[in-house]
Amino acid sequence: MENILQDKSQGWKNILKLIIPYIFIVGTCQMIGYYFAGLDITNYQNIHKTPKESFIVTFSTLVSTFITVWLFRKFVDKKTFASLGFEKILIAKDIFIGLILGFIIMLSGFTCLILSKQLEFLTIKFNLTDLLLSIGIFIFVAISEEVLLRGYILNNLMTSFNKYFALIISSVIFSLLHVANPNFNLFSLFELFISGLFLGLAYIYTKSLWFPIALHFSWNFFQGTIFGFNVSGIEQYSLIVTKYKTANIWNGGGFGFEGSILSVFFQLFSIVIIILIFKKRLTKNNLLG
Repeated sequence: MENILQDKSQGWKNILKLIIPYIFIVGTCQMIGYYFAGLDITNYQNIHKTPKESFIVTFSTLVSTFITVWLFRKFVDKKTFASLGFEKILIAKDIFIGLILGFIIMLSGFTCLILSKQLEFLTIKFNLTDLLLSIGIFIFVAISEEVLLRGYILNNLMTSFNKYFALIISSVIFSLLHVANPNFNLFSLFELFISGLFLGLAYIYTKSLWFPIALHFSWNFFQGTIFGFNVSGIEQYSLIVTKYKTANIWNGGGFGFEGSILSVFFQLFSIVIIILIFKKRLTKNNLLG
């Protein structure tokens, strides 16, 4: 009995062990990224980066996250990196569903805000280089955060707790990681918690990262680069240029669409869809197995 209890506690203990090495390794690599991007390292929280500068810094975050999580997965968890959720099962289907769902949510939100005159269209600003850099940036962000939050943290929490309780804890951690972002407030905290549930639900059924990575990328890319919202409070290049008549809780204001009531509504609706899709897949796999 004692061994069983010890095994169940190992998951959350592994997460605690990760904290300091993660901060040190990722922080150091980000400083190196700042140096190569030509940014002032003393102004570490500088949010007004060019797409090229952001590309370099987010790439350094991706590399350092991979290194840290790989080391812990191999030497602490004593499992393969692929077992985080990179098995070659239904990759194309999960990526397609994630990309489409993120696009539909952002298109729906953008359309609602335009029609309700909460948002005003100004112009189109096409820049191929910035567009391609933005794609890279949001791919790096999606992979980094999903490998850490869902792949490592949620995965380990599920070995210690009921999967739904583990999902709640990981979602709280996900929302707290954004507290230093510009224009952050209590509603943003709540909305990001819902986002954590949204991104983590499919993982608790499939333990696959392909869908949450695709959804996370699609959500950020279409929100920021295409439809012109800030992403978690951070402004970047956008194809469509818009402005708010008044920044409020309906349009998300300076935090972006994900700081709006509409975002919560669309995510809650999509959560039901995700449950239906992936719970059905799990049931089917169990029957086949």
